[in-house]
Amino acid sequence: MRRGFLAALLLAWAALAPAQALRAWSGGATPPLELQDLDGAAHRLADYRGKTVLVNFWATWCAPCREEMPSIERLRRALDGKPFAVLAVNVGESARVARSFADTMPARFTWLLDRDTQTAKAWRARVLPASYLIGPDGAIRYSALGALDWSGDEVRNTIQGVMQ
Repeated sequence: MRRGFLAALLLAWAALAPAQALRAWSGGATPPLELQDLDGAAHRLADYRGKTVLVNFWATWCAPCREEMPSIERLRRALDGKPFAVLAVNVGESARVARSFADTMPARFTWLLDRDTQTAKAWRARVLPASYLIGPDGAIRYSALGALDWSGDEVRNTIQGVMQ
């Protein structure tokens, strides 16, 4: 019991700790991703081949997740017209809950549902928010655990480097 409590406490602390920066990925192959959006349409990561994709795992109960969403939208707007997409993957919540949050955000990215949390587990997204930057070839290039200001110059320059 004590070990479980300490593990939960560590995960909660990690979720509150901000990510320092994007970190180069060394975790192996990109797991598959095939989820439905808020309207029930299927999305597969493979369908985005040729684009740089930000896959962001989040939940409505996660304060850092909610706080970083506006910076993700600023990034998306800054890269508008370029081969870039954002897939915001809600972890473990219903479509109603995720849509209620999405409707409060002036964001034009794709909201996906991981209701059974199996995709988050496959991606090893044990802390929220967890984000992965996918190159045009479909390989994970960078990751960030914890909240990050996605609209900063350093992050945007890194992403633009992946696009090339």
